[in-house]
Amino acid sequence: MKWYPLKLTSPIRRYTFGGRMIPCVLKKANLPEGRIAETWEYSDEDSAPAMVVNGPLAGTSLRELVMEHPDELVGEGWRGPHFPLLGKFLDATHTLPVHLHADDEKAKELYGAPNGKTEAWHILACPEEGATVLAGARDGVTNEDVRQAALDQDYDRVLRRLPIHAGDTVYVPGGTLHTFGPDTLVFEIQQTSDLAESLMPTDNDDRVLPPEEWRENIEATLRCLRLPPQPNPTHGRIVMSGNNRCTYCAAGPYFMMQRWKLTGPLTLAVHPDQCLALSNLVEPVSLVWPGGTDLLGRAESCIIPAATGQITIVPNGLAYVLATAVPNLARDVVKPLREAGHSDAEIATLGDLSSVLSQT
Repeated sequence: MKWYPLKLTSPIRRYTFGGRMIPCVLKKANLPEGRIAETWEYSDEDSAPAMVVNGPLAGTSLRELVMEHPDELVGEGWRGPHFPLLGKFLDATHTLPVHLHADDEKAKELYGAPNGKTEAWHILACPEEGATVLAGARDGVTNEDVRQAALDQDYDRVLRRLPIHAGDTVYVPGGTLHTFGPDTLVFEIQQTSDLAESLMPTDNDDRVLPPEEWRENIEATLRCLRLPPQPNPTHGRIVMSGNNRCTYCAAGPYFMMQRWKLTGPLTLAVHPDQCLALSNLVEPVSLVWPGGTDLLGRAESCIIPAATGQITIVPNGLAYVLATAVPNLARDVVKPLREAGHSDAEIATLGDLSSVLSQT
């Protein structure tokens, strides 16, 4: 089979925190009217499986390709129940609920799921002044403190409120309480999972929960809570490739995210052990690979299978493209950043890199 960039269906979510920033600010095309909280740009999650929409594989589900061609699609030697990355545009016109996602250990123990959900948010737009996130518990906070704060609906009492700006990224390990908004647009990269527990007295449709259900949700949240992680926004670490600029936004064992500012063509090697996913943020760019070419439109995404070999991104003027992958952290993150002059302390701000930094 001759592999090529795979464009996919983009399931939407209409949670009440959403608005119209994805079509109006990001200018993503072909979206329905009404509130749109999320577009899932590449997803193999059970509730929102993506289908290929272009080329010879059109009509094939991402799950089918993962099961039948794991080495060629995801990477040589990779095996798993689903595609490992889920990327989405997320509109927090209104503030998200205070919630968390189970980490791998709790996902397996409490839900029988193959993995939990660590995520990172790249801030695409937010108010110039006063934009914040709540991420992680304050020093000294206990589970009982969180329980009482939830009942009092006083989340700032126990969580860290941090300023953010467009271009920042926040790496959020599984088990970390968090929220952001209002008027904030992000690209989120995460493990493939939709597990979530909330402290809120309402659900995602603003339905007021019966008191006993609310208390049950609080206890479920506390069972998944990890208090040590204290995420901090970072503006990333830069590596130049000619006149093109790569900002390393986030990195850990589950994913890395880069933001490319392109003024000329960029050729990326696609390693046999690693696929890429691309999300274009502004005007259309051309994709060139051995055997073909295509356009990637504004706010459009695609997966570059591991067997593709290489991909060249050709901007028409200035382009901004997000690239995500399941990384070889030593090869893909630590080595190029050290060679660009970044210290290990600076590299560590991107996420969970402690084990690889101590070993290399």
